[in-house]
Amino acid sequence: MANVDSIAVAPTSTDPAPGSDQAPQPSTGPARAPAARFRALVAATPALLTDGAVVAFALWTVLYHAAFLGDLRPSVTFRIWLVACVLLAVVALLRARRRSAGTLNASEPASADPAPAPPAVDRRLLIGVLAAAVVAAITAGVAGTDVDISWWIPAVAGLLAAVGGILLLRKVWLSGPTSTSVAPAPTAAQSAYALVVSVLVGISSFFLARNTPDDVYYVGKSVWIAERDIVPLNDFLFSENVLPAMGSQPPIPSIEVFDGALANVIGIHAASATWYLVLPIMAVLAVLALWRLTHRWAPRRPVLAFSVAVAYLYLVVGGDAALGTFHLPRLYEGKGMFVSAVIPLMWLYLTEWFDNRSRRSLLLIVALSITAIGLTTTAAIILPMLVGAAGFAMLLVGRWKAALVAGVAALAYPIGSVVVSRLVLGGMSASGADDAFFDAAYTYRRTLMVGVVGVIGGLALWCGPLLARRRTPALITAGATLALSVLFVPGVLEAMSALSGISVVLWRVPWLLALPTLIGLLCTVRVPVASRAMRRAASGGIAVLLVASFALFATPMWSPTSWVDVHDRPTWKLPQQRQSIAFWIKGLDRPPGLLLAPKTIMRTSLIVTSEVRVVLPRDFYLVEYDLNSQFAKDRLLLAAFADGGDTTPSPSELAPALDRLDVGTICVYNGNQYARDMAPQLGYQEFAERRAPGAMTCYRRVG
Repeated sequence: MANVDSIAVAPTSTDPAPGSDQAPQPSTGPARAPAARFRALVAATPALLTDGAVVAFALWTVLYHAAFLGDLRPSVTFRIWLVACVLLAVVALLRARRRSAGTLNASEPASADPAPAPPAVDRRLLIGVLAAAVVAAITAGVAGTDVDISWWIPAVAGLLAAVGGILLLRKVWLSGPTSTSVAPAPTAAQSAYALVVSVLVGISSFFLARNTPDDVYYVGKSVWIAERDIVPLNDFLFSENVLPAMGSQPPIPSIEVFDGALANVIGIHAASATWYLVLPIMAVLAVLALWRLTHRWAPRRPVLAFSVAVAYLYLVVGGDAALGTFHLPRLYEGKGMFVSAVIPLMWLYLTEWFDNRSRRSLLLIVALSITAIGLTTTAAIILPMLVGAAGFAMLLVGRWKAALVAGVAALAYPIGSVVVSRLVLGGMSASGADDAFFDAAYTYRRTLMVGVVGVIGGLALWCGPLLARRRTPALITAGATLALSVLFVPGVLEAMSALSGISVVLWRVPWLLALPTLIGLLCTVRVPVASRAMRRAASGGIAVLLVASFALFATPMWSPTSWVDVHDRPTWKLPQQRQSIAFWIKGLDRPPGLLLAPKTIMRTSLIVTSEVRVVLPRDFYLVEYDLNSQFAKDRLLLAAFADGGDTTPSPSELAPALDRLDVGTICVYNGNQYARDMAPQLGYQEFAERRAPGAMTCYRRVG
């Protein structure tokens, strides 16, 4: 596979070619000073953008939480946040100017260690780790296909590879030099490439639309806030902030409130603010976060590794839990940005903290933890696993103080906010609409995929620690691999579910691993050939094989199988015909009361406007209100009636349900002849008709 010594130690000596780790020497001539400053600015831009965004959104989240004390409207909180961001930017600029006074560069590029003699490697242990990793990867990828393989085989092999890997890297750490192995600062060319890719990804977000049923909650909440300038503490889907809030809706996440407040302040529709303003910015930041971690962890050729990682996210989608699904198609959902940007940045900041233990790194960890809980309450569950994995790895080499400080910094605010929310408002129950459990085998298949792609994911998981840059990146990657390998042992997830009641998010445990970066690292393996050109060619060949495998054996992001539509113009992330129908209904002169329409139209309607209250926003959420209650039965009965099909409830069933729910308007497709015949008998009169496509007739209540 490769030179085993170079895999274990991952030396920093690399080929001085484009995309390599070697940083250029800064120019010192006066005539070159402006050009040198410009190159330094370009090189630092990905870090400036991502770190600035982390601090800014952390500030927003703190202000949003503090606003509950003063009962401030979201628009007021947003304006305060804008002023605070401007002030922080001015202070940061002044400090940067003072630090850079008398130098050509705003920051000194980090230099690599002077290639010390590689520490001795236990070859037998290394070969055993590689063998176990390969067995685990192959059997895990095949286990989800037609081949009948017990999950115990990849689980045990993966656990052996993880334990052996972390022991091997601990031994290498303790027997090697005490200095760190810090990656050189990115060059201007490298950063420019990452910026171009991120901008292209941001542009593509305008044209790719994934119809996600969850949007009625996430985008619908932003629409509700934008139209009312109030944060709903109770239910906003079935009622006007009256019914008890769903168990999955504590007021902790701030991203939907941010989108709604932004729309309210600048005077545009909240869906447009989310999909035309916030989403492209998120896409740029997520790609830059991936670039920064890949550059920091890659022992060589970070640009090539980054390119493979981006290709993985674009080409491996399809399933509802693939990491690519939670990238561009769902970044505007807080959980999408959490797994796509917060996870790689947390690994990056932890790496920097364990390397230099600077105050800046610690402050960024704190800010990122606040950002994480502002995106999703899942952060309160995944972050402890991530930080615990990294901390355990550092404990093995005696860095217990640094691990403890990092743990407190990363977990204090997320866990504290959840505790306060539960004590004050009783929010966040683990049961509810998302209360589902998937065992280890199915969790692997959902996230890392099966077949060839599943094998590649397994190789990245179990070989990643041997491929990452030596010392801190390699060791904490080994900690993450060990943590996930333990979770993949049959019965562990079941025990966690029984003890903690958090089955709602256990299928997300693979998120703690920065998988796209580890996928990219597969092409950085040092092939044991003497020629530098041959090594570069081998890395390029591996990258081509990886991308080709993704293209041939996975479903790309733009495929209809990924529930994604590709448009020739910027669009909302909704089926266009449903969107047109929802706007048409909004413009009708409707009587008071709820709207009854086909389920897909009702779900779309709340994204168009919260002012049109509907019978059933989404049947998936009814479990929150007891499926056996009259509340749920009436809504399911009427929704089935509006959908048509084989369901033909009698007038004696329909009339009481219509009265109990106070239905003022019924809109059905013209093909639903039974509903059209029944509406007049139920006391409704036709008052509007829409032509094809999407031909529909609406009836209003008489009297």
